[in-house]
Amino acid sequence: MKKEIPTQLFVGLAILLIGGALLGIEFFWVKLAPMHKQHVADETLKLLPYSNQGLGIDMQVAAGIYGKVETFPGGVKIYRPQWWGTGPSLTITSAPNIDHATELSPESLAKWETDGVIKQIARYHYEHTQLAGRDTVLLQQYTGRDMLLTAHVISPDHIIVADCSTGSGDPDMMVEACDESLRSLKVAGPEPTKPELEPVGNPSFTPPRALPHQ
Repeated sequence: MKKEIPTQLFVGLAILLIGGALLGIEFFWVKLAPMHKQHVADETLKLLPYSNQGLGIDMQVAAGIYGKVETFPGGVKIYRPQWWGTGPSLTITSAPNIDHATELSPESLAKWETDGVIKQIARYHYEHTQLAGRDTVLLQQYTGRDMLLTAHVISPDHIIVADCSTGSGDPDMMVEACDESLRSLKVAGPEPTKPELEPVGNPSFTPPRALPHQ
């Protein structure tokens, strides 16, 4: 008489095989996921050169943003389309600096510094700094679903406004991509003149000579 294999044995083997497969998948995921994430970050944050003589700018744009380039009067839009959601974008406009000022106006600085509190803008950040020797304000704010990073840069010939939107991707990674792209911005034109240092003390003053010892 032929013996039949118990059903419980089939069930036990199936459970053992499925459990082993799940453990193997988990093992490889734990090992490979950080490497994959780092690879994606490296590819996203890799900086690619971009130059536009018409706007008077040179910069490095993160690869995660650099895709299609559309020009319009007085500006350019660089963006990466996505099948779903909103892709990141960088929009740069350039206007002539009529009065050739080398510093942003105190009124503009005061407004940007207080906008976050007055307008109650979420995650607002203000930074007054310099980019490649140009007076600059960097702003960061939350706009509904995306983060928007903005750079206002002034040179004697150009006033540049660069808006970088993170889109609906990884917010932390795309904020870093926008920030590194904006901070690489270089605006053409003469370098701002540095004020001459005034001599310390009275240059005509001559210290008295020491009296000879008696």
